[in-house]
Amino acid sequence: MSTSSSAQTSVSVIRENWQALLELATCEVFEMMVGSQLKRAPNAEDIVVSEFTAMVGLAGSLCGVLSLRCSAESAGLIASKMLGIDSSDAQQESWDAIGEVCNMIAGNFKAKLSGTGDRCMLSVPTIITGGDYHLHSLADAGTVEVALEFEESVLWITLELHT
Repeated sequence: MSTSSSAQTSVSVIRENWQALLELATCEVFEMMVGSQLKRAPNAEDIVVSEFTAMVGLAGSLCGVLSLRCSAESAGLIASKMLGIDSSDAQQESWDAIGEVCNMIAGNFKAKLSGTGDRCMLSVPTIITGGDYHLHSLADAGTVEVALEFEESVLWITLELHT
């Protein structure tokens, strides 16, 4: 096996492992903070709704951006469950709630990577609302993505890596 194909195989195995870790980190955060069990979304490639996007930057031994995308309805439900408030009052809290959940997913994920926790810093979350935008990342080391079902809608959690 050539060095190049050996490196590609190694990166592929790492990404596969990281996808499982990203899914686990997300499920743990949702169970603890939102009181909800998540599961893999069936046919997730057919459903892309992202009216809310929360992003947290990672810098240090791991560089990139972790994002959480969901519908406005899901963002409101996350806020409602997380804060224990009525769903009609939760919409105004949606930005803070999904930003905090995204931040916690990023922190939980990096803590699961051996030796990364103390050598990787997280940015303050940034929230984008609306459906008419395109996100372009300068990530060049690949993307790890999971689609999880939350209360009959899909959440997209994406880690875009930069070398």
